[in-house]
Amino acid sequence: MEEKWGASFGKQFNKAKPYLLAVGLQFGFAGAYVFSMASLNHGMNRYVFVVYRNVIAAIALAPFAFIFERKIRPKMTASVFIQIMVLGFLEPVIDQGFTFLGMQYTSASFASALVNAVPSITFILALIFRLERVNIKDVRSLAKVMGTLVTFAGASLMTLYKGPELNIFNYSSNTTHHQDGSHSPQSLKHLVAGILFLLLGCVAWSSFFILQSMTLKRYPAELSLSTLICVVGALQAGVVALVANHNSGLGVWVIGWDFKLFGPLYTGIVSSGIAYYVQGLVLQSKGPVFLTAFNPLCMIIVSILGPFLFAEHLHLGSIVGAMIIAVGLYSVVWGKGKDYSEPKTPSATKEQTEIQQLPITSSDI
Repeated sequence: MEEKWGASFGKQFNKAKPYLLAVGLQFGFAGAYVFSMASLNHGMNRYVFVVYRNVIAAIALAPFAFIFERKIRPKMTASVFIQIMVLGFLEPVIDQGFTFLGMQYTSASFASALVNAVPSITFILALIFRLERVNIKDVRSLAKVMGTLVTFAGASLMTLYKGPELNIFNYSSNTTHHQDGSHSPQSLKHLVAGILFLLLGCVAWSSFFILQSMTLKRYPAELSLSTLICVVGALQAGVVALVANHNSGLGVWVIGWDFKLFGPLYTGIVSSGIAYYVQGLVLQSKGPVFLTAFNPLCMIIVSILGPFLFAEHLHLGSIVGAMIIAVGLYSVVWGKGKDYSEPKTPSATKEQTEIQQLPITSSDI
């Protein structure tokens, strides 16, 4: 009887494991937004943050890549090396750099909401590079197209309309805010600039997924590739940091036992270390569409934590825009889900298989 119960429990746990991992991953990403914002608020230089984060990530990933992929790691070629250089520039340098800058101009909750546009941007880029096809007469294609348009409508609403402040959690502070929804030209300028920086980071992140899907076909060693990207990204980000801080001295590189250390340590190990492994487990069992469907959960978690940790104030435009983005995202996810559920025929071409394997998920900020 006990053996039967144990077998039943193990079977149910295996079914629930992808869901538990996907939810846990979003809590990990939410923590990355929180720790990143805390580090920046404590005076951490964003260029230095990117360098330390990727150095820590490379150190965390390298042992696992060496142990588990030493027999399957392919030889490095010049073309693959160039692709790794571009990948390191797209994600660690452009995406992380501009995302952190946009987060400083807006807020952690705002950034986590706007990043939900990444899957739709990836879909657009996939169309441009002919990695995705659209048939207007097909319901799946219409869902993906309409979802993309709805997502950008939500992002535009967040850009153009902030609206009245919503004190959902009855948070009060001594900081003066514009309660009537009006904003000074300087604050509006910072908001628009922050959104543009975040969108640029989203485009870089989506481009990273497109190029990563191509590179993995030529270098099918995920841990090793991730380690190399972090190493190259740290080197490139180091050059950018040295140029940007050439008049600041060595003080910007000094960290202590505070959030200047905890932020890069957490994001490096969790967002760029453990997340790669967990994403791999979920992707193997459920695919990228399943994993992407949990993205709005990260936005909700950060929005709840933001008022308590950073005295962030939620506004109507941000909440409505985030809800529209979530609806558009799920429309795209539903369309992609139908691609995966469609039975494969013996005549399916290699190109069709590659289209279905295109990742549209996000791993890190």
